Amino acid sequence: MIESREELEAIRKTCHSMVTRSSSLSAGTAIIPIPGVDIGSDVAILLRLIPKINDKFGLTPEQIEDLDTESKVMVMTAISNVGSKMAGKYITKKLVVSLLQKMGVKVAATGVAKYVPFVGSAVAGGISFTAMKYMGNSHIEDCYKIALAALENNQTDLEPAPGPVEPE
Repeated sequence: MIESREELEAIRKTCHSMVTRSSSLSAGTAIIPIPGVDIGSDVAILLRLIPKINDKFGLTPEQIEDLDTESKVMVMTAISNVGSKMAGKYITKKLVVSLLQKMGVKVAATGVAKYVPFVGSAVAGGISFTAMKYMGNSHIEDCYKIALAALENNQTDLEPAPGPVEPE
């Protein structure tokens, strides 16, 4: 479990670096002018990236299951309040594909852009990089909000209850 805001910020920064690396890889595969390669690559990238982010924030299904009942309920409530589709869940190919389908504009744009000589591949790479970065960073921010709520809840639980006020 995350112990401080400083630790939470460090995790956030590490995850942003992971997303940038993954986005660059996605852009690299989008440049290849073979239909479908970029989508398959994006699915594979996200199948690795999202669980790593969840793990860093302590939000894998296994980590949540290991929490005490009160903490588990609080984390699941925070996940629900944030509306995260990927935190605390097993990341499957079906889930990733459905999320990528919601980003259908990216798929259509990169598919068409690839066939424009020279510039098309660069445009496809740029669109792919931006879409992957947006998706990854959005997940990081969801996880951050959930972990922050859990941290604040734990710190409130650790504060001593106010004792009786002594008369003067």
